[in-house]
Amino acid sequence: MTNLQPHKFHIPVMGLAFTVDSPIKVARFGISSVISIVEDRLMEMMRKQYYPLINQPYFEISNHETDFRAKRVTDYLNLVNTIVHNQLEALKKLPFEKGSEIVQYFEMLPDDNKLKEQYLQMLACENAEEKVKLENYLRSHILAGSIDVNIMTKLDRENAGNTGAAAEDSSDAVAALRGYANSNLKNSSIVFSAGLNPRLYNYLEKCSAFEVNEDGGFNKKVIIKVSDYRSALIQGKYLAKKGVWVSEFRIESGLNCGGHAFATDGFLLGPILEEFKTKKQELIDTLLEIFNAAVQKKTGKIFVYPPNQIISVQGGIGTAGEDHFLHSYYGVESTGWGTPFLLVPEATTVDEHTMELLCKAKKEDVVLSHNSPLGVRFHYLKGTTSDIEKQQRIQKNKPGSPCTEKHLAFNTEFGPEPICTASRKYQKLKIAELQSMALPEKEYQQQLTGVLAKECLCVGLSNAATIKYEQLFVKNMDAVTICPGPNIAYFNKVVTLQTMTDHIYGRTNIMDVADRPNLFVAELGLYLNFIKEQLENENGKEPDVKRKRYYTEFFKNLHDGISYYKQLPATPELNYTAFMQAMHAAEQSVGLLENELQELAAEKGLVQA
Repeated sequence: MTNLQPHKFHIPVMGLAFTVDSPIKVARFGISSVISIVEDRLMEMMRKQYYPLINQPYFEISNHETDFRAKRVTDYLNLVNTIVHNQLEALKKLPFEKGSEIVQYFEMLPDDNKLKEQYLQMLACENAEEKVKLENYLRSHILAGSIDVNIMTKLDRENAGNTGAAAEDSSDAVAALRGYANSNLKNSSIVFSAGLNPRLYNYLEKCSAFEVNEDGGFNKKVIIKVSDYRSALIQGKYLAKKGVWVSEFRIESGLNCGGHAFATDGFLLGPILEEFKTKKQELIDTLLEIFNAAVQKKTGKIFVYPPNQIISVQGGIGTAGEDHFLHSYYGVESTGWGTPFLLVPEATTVDEHTMELLCKAKKEDVVLSHNSPLGVRFHYLKGTTSDIEKQQRIQKNKPGSPCTEKHLAFNTEFGPEPICTASRKYQKLKIAELQSMALPEKEYQQQLTGVLAKECLCVGLSNAATIKYEQLFVKNMDAVTICPGPNIAYFNKVVTLQTMTDHIYGRTNIMDVADRPNLFVAELGLYLNFIKEQLENENGKEPDVKRKRYYTEFFKNLHDGISYYKQLPATPELNYTAFMQAMHAAEQSVGLLENELQELAAEKGLVQA
């Protein structure tokens, strides 16, 4: 059961705008990428941008139309699919000459790819007739990368119908899912991230697009982004009971990633991958039994052999050695390279000002912030135009943003109508409430800082495309937010698609920073900083027994992770001596933090857990 895509890596979803048209840029070269489809107004803007590319008129899908969100998503994905198809057909007809895209296609393939081997054989062939046969064979086997989409399951705001009440199946995420299901994409997947959403997953059962096709495969597949094995098993079972097969579990580091960071309770990436490695067949067998029962009930058929299911991983990968180790040792079929591709204009959409910030970014410029209105930690690049604009509003005593999109409007503290915590309305009300509470100055400032940190992401994460393509998105709102992972500190120049691909496969090296830690070490460091921050935040508070148990379990998981890493086999990819030194230092840090916890517990008279 292997990944059928031409490449061993994929470009994950990034923000809203940064990968909104990545398939148009990279799919013809066999590279898979992921579009976020929750922001339908951005889809509409991109429709206007790209219809001229296929010489067709653009007709607006108005927000007064019935089911306009789903229609916008469907039409944009169909448009992207048409463009990629046209690009691929044109590429196949190109001559095998230096500089042509057909040569670029084969040059970028991994060196152990069978088609790449046949390409090299064609280049070395001196018999003209045989060479033409080889060229034709190569043309006929060119495949596009998959055009995948992402829905963050938490972004599922209710939408009212004509009566004012919430309309059935019209929430943001469900409408986006319907839009994808109705599209003409094939060899495509939908990626669900941020956990199980029952309403959304239940709607999948209504979508025939995800059913097995005549070939025994799927035109549209389901990928679940998970942080651990338990999450994969729970979500996989939930969907299998509905006759929906999960074709891929995409493991993402809890903290060593871009965007929203869903920290585990101290479970580290290495041990998580090990559990998937040892239990992969058990997972498939468990899900197949449940899936077959549901399918048999619906169709009378059963699968003797399970449908294809792969494991992939992403989060903090930065070197060819790390990439190779993940493939060879853990057997993952694909690796996600996100943050580095922000510096590849041929692959992602980033405005020039933000690109300059990314190139200059140092380790301290990327922070695990509280800026997201979702209340989930959020990796954030300081100094963006959105950051500057937010500070200016605060200085003018007008904090908060106009809330035009409302995708993150979930807070009901001040009435039944949900509002976004980054909105001007919410922050005005919340600050007034804090001022009326007569809090101690230190506590007041701490809470005020938390309120003012929240930032509009709907528009901020979309604006790179509006600036790049000179399209209007939201009037008078053009500030950009960007959320790279910590890895951006080690990539400091704009490169071509070919160069980045060569870096991934070890044919070149674009990192000139010698002190970058291994991805496992980097993640461990992030977890140490995370738990230290939690402990520091206990100051002045009365930590309870439940919180103490959380800390105890967290430290146990960190210890288990370090012990696991110490028994990994020595390989060139791990730089083993440096790796072991880092593990020893981390173990000492965990010990110091545990002592801090014990002192805190003793000071507060906590019962030992």
